[in-house]
Amino acid sequence: MARVKRGVQARARHKKVLKQAKGHYGARSRVYRVAKQSVIKAGQYAYRDRRQRKRQFRALWIVRINAAARELGLSYSCFMAGLKKASIEIDRKVLSDLAIFDKPAFAAIAEKAKAAVATH
Repeated sequence: MARVKRGVQARARHKKVLKQAKGHYGARSRVYRVAKQSVIKAGQYAYRDRRQRKRQFRALWIVRINAAARELGLSYSCFMAGLKKASIEIDRKVLSDLAIFDKPAFAAIAEKAKAAVATH
């Protein structure tokens, strides 16, 4: 059986990890052992934060909608309840966008929500 030399594969693996660790601080981008740990942890953070990003954006939209609704004399919960009763199905992303960039349209929607809450 011939002797197997594994330097090429190891070099390729090390290069791959160091390339992924590019931009990390200090030894994290230079030393393979440290870089490998850094890349693994970075992957864990990325996985976790892809999910957290969705939560954070939803929270941001809710804060924006709440602020705009309160300017028109409605709380967030009353506003959303009014939309549901008026059968207006606009998601929070679009509502927050309207609240910032198209205040008259948001005000019109808020009036419908307010009327729906008053009648029920």
